Amino acid sequence: MAGPIRHNPGITPPGVGGPRRPSARPGARNGNVLPFDQVFRGELDRSQSVRLSGHALERLQRRGIAFDAAMSARLNEGVDRAAAKGARDALVLVDGTAFVVSVANRTVITAVDPGSMKQRVFTNIDSAVIS
Repeated sequence: MAGPIRHNPGITPPGVGGPRRPSARPGARNGNVLPFDQVFRGELDRSQSVRLSGHALERLQRRGIAFDAAMSARLNEGVDRAAAKGARDALVLVDGTAFVVSVANRTVITAVDPGSMKQRVFTNIDSAVIS
């Protein structure tokens, strides 16, 4: 008598085969599951905060710009105001530091400190916000 039929996972269509183990649920920590509303609020907060691109991180480091929680909050506020006006790409000024931000993606493209702004031209922006 032949043994059980074994499926080659490389050619088996989805849904065919043995039982699968459930994948780890988002928010599971040490066997405890966070309530949905906590996970949802955390993801919502994270999606609404401005992210820094790799280029922007490099510029902040190279130009010695201190990017702290207070500056981040003001930058977020400026991006929110630009988004409310329908901006796509904005120049947001925070304490003299200029940030070029993709408003739709909420991503900082580059950052320029006050000492480096002399005779600088900002292109590909449709709005400017002083925050």
